[in-house]
Parts: sequence; C-alpha cells; structure tokens
Amino acid sequence: MRALVQRVSRAEVAIDGRPVASISSGLVVLLGVAPGDGPEEADRLADRVRALRVFDDEQGRMNEALEDREILCVSQFTLYADTRKGNRPSFVGAAPPEVAEPLYERFCERAGAQRGEFGARMAVELVNDGPVTLLLES
Repeated sequence: MRALVQRVSRAEVAIDGRPVASISSGLVVLLGVAPGDGPEEADRLADRVRALRVFDDEQGRMNEALEDREILCVSQFTLYADTRKGNRPSFVGAAPPEVAEPLYERFCERAGAQRGEFGARMAVELVNDGPVTLLLES
C-alpha cells in the first residue's frame, strides 16, 4: 500500500463539477493498493498518517501531529504505474478494484478521512502548504 501525503491549507474533490468532499487545513492522501495488501496494511498506514508530525509548532519546526485538522483521501491506483518499458504506463502492480475498494474504505474509516468516490474520475484541487509532500509505504 502506498500513500502520497500532502500537507494542505485547503482541498476539494469534485465529480462532474459537483463537490463531494472538502477540507481546510490538514492532509490530502492519495492512496494506492497493491495485490498483496490486506486489512493490516490499511490499518497500519492509516495510523501512521494520523501520527505524522508534519505541522509547524510554535518555533516553526515540523513537530505537531494532525490533532483537530482533517484528512481527505482519494483512491489512486496510478501510484503503482510502471513506466520502465516505454511511455505508456502499466498498472499491473495495482490491486484490482474488488480488492482495492474495501481496503480504501477501511483506510478512510480508520483515519477518519473524508473521501472521494472510489473508481470515479475526480477533479482534485488543493493548496499544498509548505510545500510538504511525503511518500509512505506499508
């Protein structure tokens, strides 16, 4: 399981021009699921995201955890794209939807995240704060 985590000052997900989720200060998580992933990986990664100390403390150092800030999670199978053989990505490293969707939902529930719609074509708008972007793997 992979997560691209971005600290944001605000973010929104829309489908067909209709907003489905939005947050103010917090984290946007783009979440990819691999075929061998299971509930343990989803839980462990959700806990890691919630515990990340990436927000500025009084001295301006990244030392504060999420606390009362929000999380917005978007399913992102393209995190498992393989471009080693040409210019067209292969996605054989991503779990099929019937495996990925329940794990995505489990991650969101455990993390307390607002979410996009699994499998939908979404417009994700965000203002990266810092910018701070991290790649986490289970």
